[in-house]
Amino acid sequence: MIEIIYAQPQKEQSRANKALIDAVTQLPDVNVNDIYVNYPDFQIDAQAEQERLLKAKTIICQYPIHWNHSPALLNLWFEKVFTYGWAYGQGAEALKGKRLLWVATAAGEEKNYQEENTQHLTLAQLASPLQQTAEFCGLEWLEPIVLYSSEKRTEDEMKNAGELYKQKILQELETTH
Repeated sequence: MIEIIYAQPQKEQSRANKALIDAVTQLPDVNVNDIYVNYPDFQIDAQAEQERLLKAKTIICQYPIHWNHSPALLNLWFEKVFTYGWAYGQGAEALKGKRLLWVATAAGEEKNYQEENTQHLTLAQLASPLQQTAEFCGLEWLEPIVLYSSEKRTEDEMKNAGELYKQKILQELETTH
């Protein structure tokens, strides 16, 4: 089972995340948890979220890079769901051995995400808080998927990106069965 934590605050403006999520929504053993739909008031049901994660072998966090980090609701989601004694700390075993995949869209070109260029940060640096969280909680960190230049891509390029994402998820399902 794969649990996708989907955090896209401005859905009407995101062709890229829509193309990716549309490609995988109907796959068997994949649950898309759209937290901006489920928690528009930011009142996260931590117990329900924890129960979803317990069923998953792989957790995917999919979102646009938003001001060089994740959207606000996803940050709150981590604070409420990844609690001491459950996700980390003494006696915490709930997430150990599960896998975490970061899937991000970036409006900028890949070359912009170099220390000497526009963003002054690499994607590895932007991913480091999530990677550290994964390691802290005993999750296996998987190689991230990043869709660069997301606003400039043609419809065919978006469709191809969605198909590649779908294939990656199918491979992940095979790996974890």
